[in-house]
Formats: sequence, structure tokens, C-alpha cells
Amino acid sequence: MQLDEQQASGNVEDRRGIGMVGGGLGVGGIVIAVVAYFLGFDPGTVLNLAEQVAPQRMAQQDGRAAPRGAPADPMGQFVSKVLGSTEVVWGRIFQQSNSQYRPPTLVLYEGQVRSACGMGQAAMGPFYCNGDEKLYLDFAFFRDLKTRFRAPGDFAQAYVIAHEVGHHVQKLTGTLQKLEAARGRVSKAEYNRTSVRMELQADCYAGVWGHHAGTMNQLDSGDIAEALNAATAIGDDRLQKQAQGSIVPESFTHGTSEQRVRWFKRGMDSGRPKDCDTFSSRAP
Repeated sequence: MQLDEQQASGNVEDRRGIGMVGGGLGVGGIVIAVVAYFLGFDPGTVLNLAEQVAPQRMAQQDGRAAPRGAPADPMGQFVSKVLGSTEVVWGRIFQQSNSQYRPPTLVLYEGQVRSACGMGQAAMGPFYCNGDEKLYLDFAFFRDLKTRFRAPGDFAQAYVIAHEVGHHVQKLTGTLQKLEAARGRVSKAEYNRTSVRMELQADCYAGVWGHHAGTMNQLDSGDIAEALNAATAIGDDRLQKQAQGSIVPESFTHGTSEQRVRWFKRGMDSGRPKDCDTFSSRAP
């Protein structure tokens, strides 16, 4: 990516290096997080389960305020500039609809983190919490993306951030509430189908950002291939096959590799959020 001319976002909260006390979640919580990460369970549900595992041992941030603004280290600068790019793109898109974009905050952490949605673990991967409108990211996921999932490259990493920003766009447009409304009111299979449509739309929104990043000359040759490789690597079918040797379609919550690639490409090709309506499509 070519981000030298991109201003870094100041909406970054750096909690790396801030100590945690109280013992954390314990082994049970970590196991739940790991299983959820590989099998694609709903992050909100897993976070709630993690809190139930050890309610008396919840980790607390130690009293020091987390620094805000773009971190000085290379990776901190990179994610801050990617976030800044998403702010430019979505700010313009919302403005075209006579709306104002409210950017999210990106929280960098190590190991585990407390959010308005509960405790998060690095093993769960990046997540968006609609309760505090923050994206949570441990750089360990980027290392996993390169080594475990064989999806290297800076644009693959940027795609991950743009996907979580896509969930924030869903929060601002009211789409995310569909998933919350379905919780506890429909069967597990139906809830999973709604979750898949939600995740595929976030993939498409990531593509929309990628389209406009290209028009701003921020993409290098090969960047799109990196994102497509990442989308393929984290499809429900591939993750389940790796984790348990078989796939269970009714348990999918994020979509297959083919679906994730297809919806990302749709957003990338058009650059229009209206082309990301996964809910009106007969088949995601």
C-alpha cells in the first residue's frame, strides 16, 4: 500500500503495555475464545460466555490512561493510516447522502481487553463492539494471518481493519440492529444465517473502501490479490475443515471462502454501498 500521503487517524487508543491484574479469564475462558475463533461463533455470545467462566477473576486495566492518537511505531502508524483512509472514504460517502460519518475508535491491545461487549481475547481475532463503537485489534492476529493462514501482505491486514469498520457502518445505518433483534427470537440456524449476511456485507463494505483507496492511489500492484487471499483463508468452510476435519454449513456465521471473496469483489468493483445489500439477495 502507498500510505505516505495519508494522514494518520487520531482515533486510536493504544492499550498495549498497560498491565492487567486480577488473573484474567483463566484457562476456561481462553479455551472458549480459541474454539470460537476457529469455528466462527458469534463474538458477542463468546464474550458473554467468557465473562461467565470466571466472574470473580475479570481482568481490570491498571489505572493508567491509554494513550490516544497515532502510535509512533511502524505498525501503529500503519493501522492509524488505514483507519484514516477509511475515515476519508466513508466521510465522503455519508456526505453524499447528506449524513455525517461518526468514525469509530481503534483499540490496540495485547492478550486480552475489556470492552463494552465484555472481555475480548486475542485468540478470538479482531472484533467490533457496537456498545462503545470501538474496533479491537491485537497485532498477534496479523502474525497468524501471515503464518497460520498463509495470507501475508499489508493490504490483507488493511482488509481486516476495513471489515471491522464495515460493522461500524452497519451500526450507523441501523443494519447491525437486525442481528441484535434476532438474538433469542429465532432458531440458532436462522440466527447464523443472519450473521452470515451481516459478515458478508461487512466484507462488501471493505471492498467499497478498497475501491476508493484505489482511486486515491493508495494501492500497489498485487494488493487486491492479498485481500482476496485473506478473505479465502478465513472462510467458515476452510476454518472448520482445518479445525475439525469436516464442515457444518448450518453453523456458519461468517460465510464460505467463495462468498467472502465474491462480496468483497462486488464492493471493490462498484465502490457503491447500495450494491452490498446481502439481505435482499436470495443467496449470499
